Amino acid sequence: MQYTRLGNTGLSVSRIALGMMTYGTPEWRPWVLQEEASRPLVKRAVELGVNFFDTADMYSGGESEVLTGRFMREFCRREEVVIATKVFYPVGVEFGGVAPSPQPAPNRAGLGRKYIFHAVDASLARLGTDYIDLYQIHRWDPATPIEETMEALHDVVKAGKVRYIGASSMWAWQFAKAQQVARDNGWTRFVSMQNHYNLAYREEEREMIPLCRDQGVALIPWSPLARGFLAGNRSRGDAEAGATSRAQTDNLAQSFYYRDSDFRTVERLKAMAAGRGVSAATLAYAWLLHRGVTAPIVGASKLPQLDDAAAAVALSLSPEEVAALGEGYEPHPVIGHN
Repeated sequence: MQYTRLGNTGLSVSRIALGMMTYGTPEWRPWVLQEEASRPLVKRAVELGVNFFDTADMYSGGESEVLTGRFMREFCRREEVVIATKVFYPVGVEFGGVAPSPQPAPNRAGLGRKYIFHAVDASLARLGTDYIDLYQIHRWDPATPIEETMEALHDVVKAGKVRYIGASSMWAWQFAKAQQVARDNGWTRFVSMQNHYNLAYREEEREMIPLCRDQGVALIPWSPLARGFLAGNRSRGDAEAGATSRAQTDNLAQSFYYRDSDFRTVERLKAMAAGRGVSAATLAYAWLLHRGVTAPIVGASKLPQLDDAAAAVALSLSPEEVAALGEGYEPHPVIGHN
């Protein structure tokens, strides 16, 4: 494993981060693994040198945070591991699953001061730790003034509950505004951006990624394999007879990536991967690492998937290979901000 700094900070993170959304309870989403099935995967990630683990309070209604904290205590030294979680969505198995979510009760979501103070304490309790390394806003909250949000985040940092703050998918102007508000008031600024970026979806290259590179903000994209699409085992008939439970039930992936041009991207990826003697997944991760990404957030439900991700760190690509993988890309509608 290789390690790097998280943006302009002194925090050292592995070049691969393990996304913990896959671990929790299938009551939330059918493909989620319970504790006993999850444990060997997290253990293997630690053995491979991963020290960066990303969850969110809303994953599995909080159960993902519970398992993340439990596994960190079981397999890691707290001073070495980097735990990242998120705030914005309501927490409960009834929210964010396959079925339509109910309307949350007042003050059960968002980025207001009251909810942030409640949510950070709830996350700390579920994680079983006294501080969070990276606390991220899961989405932009149009109902709350950004001044209120940034001051509240600054206060949880100064209270010692959070070490660094980060953001996730939003428009570049929103991110720039938040950073400027923090700068003007002497408050803590975001050090990372967890945005939607992969070989099949590159709209973030227009504004957000150049902004982050210019400002020294770490890029830790979610869905680096396009929700499994870039692994090369998806087909147009997945909704009826997909190879996996996630392929069958992931309506978002089917609406995001299943265009003819996306399948052509996968064919180019698979052909080059075969020539290099690696999996399509390894090559897709390596492409991101060669595009200036700090650490993609990797999801894994099987042990070989972790080995594929770790192999990407050592895979060197020429500029010609990086360019060839991106040939023929067709722009997508902007997706993932809401």
